[in-house]
Amino acid sequence: MGRLLGIDYGEKRVGLAISDPTGTIASALDTILFKSKEDLFQQLKERVVSEDIAGVVVGMPFGMKGQVTAQTETVQQFITELRGQLSISVDSADERLSSVEAGRILREQGHQPSRNKGMVDSTAAAIILQSYLDGKKQ
Repeated sequence: MGRLLGIDYGEKRVGLAISDPTGTIASALDTILFKSKEDLFQQLKERVVSEDIAGVVVGMPFGMKGQVTAQTETVQQFITELRGQLSISVDSADERLSSVEAGRILREQGHQPSRNKGMVDSTAAAIILQSYLDGKKQ
């Protein structure tokens, strides 16, 4: 299968997670801060090469009832642009409640989510990617 890169996309920060080579376990990686889309795409391209990434999974922020929101459209546009930048597959996965779950996990570990937004983003990316990997097994 190869390693997959999970992305929790935001307007200023992007949380990253990575799978193991067998596509079984997702782990939080880090957070990219960016000033422009060009900057973000360059950093993602570098990460794809350095981590030997076979595919990308981007969290899709649907509303709680599954409806398309303004943020959903923003992320759909990002995915379209990312597909034009990378020569590997770019998929999406439902990210509903991933940031809430990430905050809960970090609180359980003794972190304050409000002071560790990067950790929240990378943990959310890991939750999104793990959900995607689990769905592929079924």
